Amino acid sequence: MFEALLALGIRTGAVLRVSTVDGTVETLHTGPAGSSPDGVVVTAGRIFWTTMGRPVRDGARSGEAGLDYSARTGGVHSMLPDGSDVRDLVVPGAMTTGKQLTTDGAGRLYWGDREGLRVSSIRVDGTGLRDLVVNGPAPDRLAECVGVAVDPGHGHLYWTQKGPAKGGRGRILRAELDLPAGAEPEDRPDIETLWDGLPEPIDLEIVDGTLYWTDRGAAPDGNSLNRAPLPAPGARGTAPEILARGFGEAIGLAVDAPSGLAYVSDLGGRIWRVRLDGGEPEILVDLGTPVSGICGVPADTEIH
Repeated sequence: MFEALLALGIRTGAVLRVSTVDGTVETLHTGPAGSSPDGVVVTAGRIFWTTMGRPVRDGARSGEAGLDYSARTGGVHSMLPDGSDVRDLVVPGAMTTGKQLTTDGAGRLYWGDREGLRVSSIRVDGTGLRDLVVNGPAPDRLAECVGVAVDPGHGHLYWTQKGPAKGGRGRILRAELDLPAGAEPEDRPDIETLWDGLPEPIDLEIVDGTLYWTDRGAAPDGNSLNRAPLPAPGARGTAPEILARGFGEAIGLAVDAPSGLAYVSDLGGRIWRVRLDGGEPEILVDLGTPVSGICGVPADTEIH
């Protein structure tokens, strides 16, 4: 059960601790360790997060659509739970746009690199950086990788490719967690498309054989929290169950199955609480600034 969440302020650069009991907020870190944080996870006694880097404003477009993150200024960072000992795991210039971050629980981190068109991995000590998926350029943002989840027990990697904004062309894909013998990340023979034609899937999480994901696409099926059983090898995904709708650009996800709850963050600045057995979502806290990634902090984890 989660006693707290970690949440990222995409504009403020802050790493926040949010109580799941009353929404009390504590700032753990704000500073120069990368710009535009997006994905966060707790493992190996440390907090890890990705950053998208420094965007360039495209004057022809307004809002988020006018932010160009194609420069290689993203990163992966870590710190102790008290906010000290901040480190860079990926050297500047080695990646483009760090998105959702997850772990296999055995010493490796995995993330989507959106404008980098890839899924990458590194050990928690900063060694062993490698690409697992590398897509070729494609129009309409169809090659951009965003959300990631791993299923070490079955040896699988899952990721989202969201497609154009509100475009209804998003996909969720799967491959082996390790590259097949002789294969390159640019040309993997084992990639399966499990779902396509989704509004705009973002972050993923696997719990007890079920895949959960947020979707920031257009209504009625976008801006939603979804779930579906993990497909058998070679099978397509079944139609997802929509657990909740009405978020303000849904991004982050943390599923607390023992409590029967999921938490969703959105660019509207809110973190929502959603019952897994149905019902309207409730606002846990309104942070007043866009929130990107979140993760759960179990009750036996010290994050203060």
